[in-house]
Amino acid sequence: MRRNDRSGRKGWGERARRARACGAGALSKRDRAGRCEGPRRPGSGAASETVKNRSKKSSKKGNSNSSSSKLPPVCYEIITLKTKKKKKMAADIFPRKKPANTNTTAVQQYHQQNLNNNNTIPAPNWQGLYPTIRERNAVMFNNDLMADVHFVVGPPGGTQRLPGHKYVLAVGSSVFHAMFYGELAEDKDEIRIPDVEPAAFLAMLKYIYCDEIDLAADTVLATLYAAKKYIVPHLARACVNFLETSLSAKNACVLLSQSCLFEEPDLTQRCWEVIDAQAELALKSEGFCDIDFQTLESILRRETLNAKEIVVFEAALNWAEVECQRQELTATIENKRKVLGKALYLIRIPTMALDDFANGAAQSGILTLNETNDIFLWYTAAKKPELQFVSKPRKGLVPQRCHRFQSCAYRSNQWRYRGRCDSIQFAVDKRVFIAGFGLYGSSCGSAEYSAKIELKRQGVILGQNLSKYFSDGSSNTFPVWFEYPVQIEPDTFYTASVILDGNELSYFGQEGMTEVQCGKVTVQFQCSSDSTNGTGVQGGQIPELIFYA
Repeated sequence: MRRNDRSGRKGWGERARRARACGAGALSKRDRAGRCEGPRRPGSGAASETVKNRSKKSSKKGNSNSSSSKLPPVCYEIITLKTKKKKKMAADIFPRKKPANTNTTAVQQYHQQNLNNNNTIPAPNWQGLYPTIRERNAVMFNNDLMADVHFVVGPPGGTQRLPGHKYVLAVGSSVFHAMFYGELAEDKDEIRIPDVEPAAFLAMLKYIYCDEIDLAADTVLATLYAAKKYIVPHLARACVNFLETSLSAKNACVLLSQSCLFEEPDLTQRCWEVIDAQAELALKSEGFCDIDFQTLESILRRETLNAKEIVVFEAALNWAEVECQRQELTATIENKRKVLGKALYLIRIPTMALDDFANGAAQSGILTLNETNDIFLWYTAAKKPELQFVSKPRKGLVPQRCHRFQSCAYRSNQWRYRGRCDSIQFAVDKRVFIAGFGLYGSSCGSAEYSAKIELKRQGVILGQNLSKYFSDGSSNTFPVWFEYPVQIEPDTFYTASVILDGNELSYFGQEGMTEVQCGKVTVQFQCSSDSTNGTGVQGGQIPELIFYA
């Protein structure tokens, strides 16, 4: 039996076998022309025409799969009508093509009008330019054509009047549905919304009308507020994802304050991860001074804050100065202490290094004379006075170490440096913060090394430091730290490099692994083209990555 008939259809043999299993009866002369005896199903004309072609071919060749030339004829018509076809959408039937020359100018004109407010579409058949309902709906975005409601958006003095279409808005938001079609709906032609920024409201309307998410760093928080207010959950989720991907130490404190306001626990957790690991950067950022008092208290109370206490103290004073301006107070010592209130005692001043306290907090003027005296006694006296300040050091974060070698060696192959670079590439499957590297030291007794460490992504330096470390002659690794931990994104390769100067005969790693599981983090390693001193996946320097997760 041939698989293809003259009309080019495939799979006829399979349908014929299925039909025989149904027990089709004999065909009359008329039926052999392609019509099934018995009642016809509606819409079978096309199928009958196909059967004619197949009947002629099958009468000549016969069925090669059958054991006899006399087989019961088949009712093909029913089988072909049974096949299920996926419904096609307008975009599938009318694939998007470039408009003809006569319409190009018109389409561009409509798109330009779409960007401007209160412009109507003059062409009577503009609908024909757009094949899908989504595109036709998008034309109405920010367009006065057929608008049955207007919004005056923004605070007094910065308002913008925007057109809307009740049906479209009600389909996109349950709040708009209740506003326009609910039991308490009010028939107003103009609605004032003073608590939403015009740019954020437009971003929400663009999503409702066009199914497009257009976010920007300077308006995403306001857009999230609008999406939460009008219960547009998918847009709100997109805003949160945008904030998570753009999260850094510079904006973590502000986003922490906003995430608590918007009740976004996932974003709150991500903010705390950044603040804990990069605490000193976060506390020194301008955004820290913009947080509310409740967020300030939660940060100062944080047990896992990875920062020196003098940095925490200075950040609190900076916040107090800006808060005085917000409350229209003169930034005097008395007013700073007033706006800090009981939050001052959350700063663990007694845990500072003595010189940090003596040269910083003791001379700031923010402490009373009695408080200063008691803290000095706390440092020096055997019988320590009672303090209102928390005197227990913060726990901070415990660094994790990813060791990539299974053994180490020395002397059999002398490992020399002479200013050359040892380098390795790595990638992680979860966001982490690289705090430093663990390095090998001298194999010939104690020695001191000077180390320049770098962390790069696609050639861009993300972190570097020049420091010294002391090696005691053992095969242990010795940590060398960056000034601040560096945030590492998942599924991207970074380059870790070190240039050492010191005793040339040192330990080096062997039996390196391309993948290492460290806690909940998986680290992959590969060779780096920056390495000019022999370090690679199988052996060499940089045996450890030290990170917070």
